[in-house]
Amino acid sequence: MKSSEELRNRLRSIDHRSYPAYKDLKERYDFGDYVLSIDHVQGDPFAAPSRLSVIVPAKRAAFPAEFYDTPEKRITLQDHLTRIFGAQIVRGSKQAGGSGKSGLLTVSRCGQEVLERTACRVENGAVTLRFEAGFPAYGRTIDARGLEKMLFDILPVCVRNSLYFRNIRQEQLREAIYLCEDQQYVRKQLDKLGLCAFIANGSILPRQSGISDKPMNQAVPFVSPASMEVTFVLPHRGTIAGMGIPKGVTLFVGGGYHGKSTVLQALQNGVYNHIPGDGRELVITDASAWKLRSEDGRSVTNVDISPFIRRLPGRRNTADFSTEDASGSTSQAANLMESIESSSRLLLIDEDTSATNFMIRDRLMQAVVSPEEEPIIPFIERVRSLYEDLGISSILVAGSSGSYFYVADHIIQMKEYIPLDITEKARNAAAEFPVFSAETSAFVLPDKKRCPKPDTALKKNDRLKLKALGTSELSLGYNSVELRYLEQLRDSEQTLALAYILKKLELSVMDGRRPMEELADLLETQLDTHGLESLFEHGDVRASLARPRRQEILACVNRYRNLIFTK
Repeated sequence: MKSSEELRNRLRSIDHRSYPAYKDLKERYDFGDYVLSIDHVQGDPFAAPSRLSVIVPAKRAAFPAEFYDTPEKRITLQDHLTRIFGAQIVRGSKQAGGSGKSGLLTVSRCGQEVLERTACRVENGAVTLRFEAGFPAYGRTIDARGLEKMLFDILPVCVRNSLYFRNIRQEQLREAIYLCEDQQYVRKQLDKLGLCAFIANGSILPRQSGISDKPMNQAVPFVSPASMEVTFVLPHRGTIAGMGIPKGVTLFVGGGYHGKSTVLQALQNGVYNHIPGDGRELVITDASAWKLRSEDGRSVTNVDISPFIRRLPGRRNTADFSTEDASGSTSQAANLMESIESSSRLLLIDEDTSATNFMIRDRLMQAVVSPEEEPIIPFIERVRSLYEDLGISSILVAGSSGSYFYVADHIIQMKEYIPLDITEKARNAAAEFPVFSAETSAFVLPDKKRCPKPDTALKKNDRLKLKALGTSELSLGYNSVELRYLEQLRDSEQTLALAYILKKLELSVMDGRRPMEELADLLETQLDTHGLESLFEHGDVRASLARPRRQEILACVNRYRNLIFTK
């Protein structure tokens, strides 16, 4: 390790030299209260910025151990410090002028969810903060004075104001940690109380717009129907009340623009903890919940969709179904069976994003098209057995069909964003219109496990490039994986993490013997034990990954078009 003065002297010695001379700076430097590590130097001013990290020893950072003594609190602390550091460097970014990205300072931009990221790591009280910096230049000539200003004037202030407990707004950090403990308390209580989700009274569910995930101003606060209200005594907020959604089948209905889909969107994002002030802080959903929808055109590889699709034209085998271009119904059936494989215990379904023929088939249609001519067993005929045989609950949103009145345990009408329990009313109405009949056969899971083999073409590529396009797509070498219908992906850094995970699985884990569930178990154990940093080779850790869930990991694997399974 070099001293900070040695760094200063190095900088002055390369001033006005050609840009590649910056590469000589790659090293660790002792700044007294912290260590600055220059991990990677960009090739030219217009290339991706250089990667740096700051390491603050535990004694200097001095964060109380009770703020990071559980994984959830540690992740919350890391998230909070990343936000503070990001606010600090915004003020110092681009103060150095020059070509390309000169003077740029960036760190992960956190959204409304609290996610584990490689940007910040707290380990035994020591803090590592990773960020990017555009090393200044004019043309391709080094501007050493500009970089000296960044590293010796701007950066120390950012570090001092964000990574030391004594210097930050401690009450804001306590609020975040205490909220995390309250959220985790509710999450742990769901199963004990027979619930699959909870929405606290006073929650603000609507968002500002389609491009802003912040709470809508003057929105109607959520208030639970009295019949479904449950209370919790939280560790910090004390007694709260809200709507507890029991396990089983719950249906949300109502007119257009009255808040049905808004509730479902809040529930699908309730698998994550949220920051204070989000409005959905205490919207807590079973962490394994899966947003089920149709996905026209996706590839499907060796999935048993026979519980829903009995046969297809040309006698195609639905017990081992593969296609490069799935229809709405076959894609939704495959998505459901894959969600079971990923250990989901709750399905979230909106009729607007579902294939109609997969969801319902009324008696009139049955009379016109005989069962022998219809290959699809609609979801409405399986939703009860999914819960009773497999313990998988469903929360559905419907606005145009009352067919699910016959199979739902609880029916909630959204009226101007206020939920009303209309279960008895709906059941009485349904009794007067007996237009639905359903099968009652048990839901039997496939015996065969799917064991993927590695894509040998990837191993021939010595420089396998990874790329993420928002939350909609990733690329692994020359292969693209479309993810835009995975609605619970919240951050592009999760997408990039999926690219690294897929690469690791393909190159070193898949062997044709391990089933999909075991692959997910191995990855989760690795990430729990060694963190996201373990996905990088040769210790070349980047501040660009956020952890996806088990469900998204397997969904990504399933959408890889070169997926091959052992027969």
